[in-house]
Amino acid sequence: MARKHLHEDHINHEAWAIPYGDLLTLLLAFFVVMYSVSSLNEGKYRVASSSLNAAFGGRTTSVLPVNVGDIPAQSSSAASTDPGIHQAMPTALIASRINSQLPVDARARWAEENGVDAETEAEQKQLAETARQMEETLSSLILNDQVSVYRQDDWIEVDIKADALFASGSAAPRDAALPVLQQIAGVLRGNHHLLRIEGHTDSQPIRTLQYPSNWELSAARASSVVRLFTQQGIDPGLMQVVGYGDTQPIADNATGAGRTANRRVVLVVSTRPASDIAATGANPAEPNPTAPAPPSDASGVAR
Repeated sequence: MARKHLHEDHINHEAWAIPYGDLLTLLLAFFVVMYSVSSLNEGKYRVASSSLNAAFGGRTTSVLPVNVGDIPAQSSSAASTDPGIHQAMPTALIASRINSQLPVDARARWAEENGVDAETEAEQKQLAETARQMEETLSSLILNDQVSVYRQDDWIEVDIKADALFASGSAAPRDAALPVLQQIAGVLRGNHHLLRIEGHTDSQPIRTLQYPSNWELSAARASSVVRLFTQQGIDPGLMQVVGYGDTQPIADNATGAGRTANRRVVLVVSTRPASDIAATGANPAEPNPTAPAPPSDASGVAR
């Protein structure tokens, strides 16, 4: 009788699948738990998103928490035609709107998470109000392209064309410029903001006994503004005079319109020292001068 051949048991090479499946199950459970306990910091997300959009040239948007019933509903057509909806919203405005809708404890927590203390928030609020008053006071000059106002969270820049303030080759304010400077002083007086007054000229050289170069002319014009502001009650300890001459043009000096834009007096109003603002390398948008510059006189006097 033939003996039955016994087959050897084969080794199971798929035994790894069972612990591998257990490991995947544990990992899935771990990530589910981690996701459930995590929370998104919406404040930091909004600030980071706005900064990235601005850095890449896109429009910034801000999403704010709104309680139902606080703001009346707008029609879709009105919302789509409002140009302010897609404009960048300053951090101070975001903070003020969020604070108006959050309880006290939540406000403190939001401010702490976003690095905005109560003092800084109050300063930015006051600076925003100063910018609003400045734009309202100088509205006619802004419309005539004689003045430009730029806003940031910590500073305001008021760019005034020198031709609106001074005669050619002179650092004495025109009679028509005195009311304008007095109105500006009225807005700034009592706010205790730091104020830097900058004088700028075009590249045309000046050759007079009083002003041997554009350095002296630009510094003298800035000093004239400071002198008038001091007479109007602004603390001189808060002001700084800088004469840049023709070293910081914002337009092409080869054209009349460019020279007109470069002849300017700039007021930088800030909540922090001027050296900090200079260190940031802030460069606001360049104005768009359209009025041609009058020809210079025979002596080549820069205006």
